[in-house]
Amino acid sequence: MAKCFLVLEDGTIMEGTGFGHLGDTSGEVVFSTGMGGYQESLTDPSFRGQILTMSYPLIGNYGVNPNDVESDRVQVNGFVVRELCDSPSLGYGGKLLGPYLEENRIPGIAGVDTRSLIIKIRNAGTMKGAIVHDDPEGALERVRRMPHPADSNLVGEVSTKEVRHFPRPGAKKVAVLDCGVKLSIMKELTSRFEVYQLPYDTGAKFFRDHDIDGVFLTNGPGDPAHPSIRDTVVSTLKKLRDDYPMMGICMGNHLVCQAFGGTTYKLKFGHRGENQPVRYNDHVYITSQNHGYAEDPQSLVGTGLEIDQVNVNDGTVEGLRHQELPIFSVQYHPEACPGPRDTSFLFDDFVKMLEARK
Repeated sequence: MAKCFLVLEDGTIMEGTGFGHLGDTSGEVVFSTGMGGYQESLTDPSFRGQILTMSYPLIGNYGVNPNDVESDRVQVNGFVVRELCDSPSLGYGGKLLGPYLEENRIPGIAGVDTRSLIIKIRNAGTMKGAIVHDDPEGALERVRRMPHPADSNLVGEVSTKEVRHFPRPGAKKVAVLDCGVKLSIMKELTSRFEVYQLPYDTGAKFFRDHDIDGVFLTNGPGDPAHPSIRDTVVSTLKKLRDDYPMMGICMGNHLVCQAFGGTTYKLKFGHRGENQPVRYNDHVYITSQNHGYAEDPQSLVGTGLEIDQVNVNDGTVEGLRHQELPIFSVQYHPEACPGPRDTSFLFDDFVKMLEARK
């Protein structure tokens, strides 16, 4: 394994050993607190543009396999671990994590003190960074000068490029505005509905022309208030919101917020992991989360949206529901993968919402 460096924009340089693709990369350095589920996280489109750090100290111990993917490729820009396991359990039939990243041309760095790195991010917030194999001082200057990954239209990079149709005779028709949808979300939807998976910038005419019964808004990467998102998805939702039942997850929660005039802001270090407590209907559910932005509660006053779910740890908005229209959204991932399935009933709630429409 080659010597490698993790470089942060605040001047921090951490030495480790490279694995996966032995090239250089850059992105926003974030962390996840999940003890497992590293392959689902690596392939989650919401991590596009980011260098992912795992808090659990041993990664790769059950390998990787074709069943635990959330898209058709590894989506992270880079991967940071404390210890890389090169002898995964044979019980899962997995192959080595290093060659898997190499196949996807994604650099990784092992041997990093991830505890101190995560404490730094918690104190200072997420920051730009790079994984490089030489001249870390020169890389530092490049990192400081480079644009933030969220300045790009990351949703446009991960959204489907064409309409995909999943027939289900006799079922309600749902249009999925794909901002970077996870495969597990698509499995939940296609098991219940006839589904049209649409590019994120699809206009309102498609919905009218195809007798759509409901609209689903997916997860996705980047800034939900990016001009490319406001001018496409949000603009379309404003034209549809009075006519269609809607459900949103993660980025979908931000989109519902904006469609009714609310605003979002960037969290210091986000929520990424499998153990976030959410209070909803006098119960506390443990949820899987992956987001770096949140809704401004004051901006929701007078929009018709009410906050019906909150994060127990920091009080941030975890769910919205319209007071009159059949529209609701959540900030977490009821489909899990990885994480608990405590809130998977929300997909059935969406079914009931569509069936209630005459």
